[in-house]
Amino acid sequence: MAEKIVSGDEVMVISGKNKGQRGRVRTNLIHKDRIVIEGVNIVRRHLKQGRARQAGIVEMEAPLHVSNVMLYCPSCNSATRVGFREAADGGKERFCKKCDATIPQPGRRSERERNV
Repeated sequence: MAEKIVSGDEVMVISGKNKGQRGRVRTNLIHKDRIVIEGVNIVRRHLKQGRARQAGIVEMEAPLHVSNVMLYCPSCNSATRVGFREAADGGKERFCKKCDATIPQPGRRSERERNV
């Protein structure tokens, strides 16, 4: 089963104390159903001194549950549900349920970009 949200996607938080914030997915913890988003859900951790780090209070991003975020569609500029359909080349592609536009996979170039 393909994941609806993958690393590199832009998402919007839809519930919780960070509601309305947008950011790019840094890490996708698939087995825990959680994701880490850049600049969202900042927490302060008290860390002991390690070999390569200073002791003290450090601000870092904490994971959010995947049900609290929605994928942000670049074509209709809003948070949207995601669907899957068969692409022209026979593979799967994600699409926006609001505007029916294809949502590209982050880090992958489209076939038109590869041929240019």
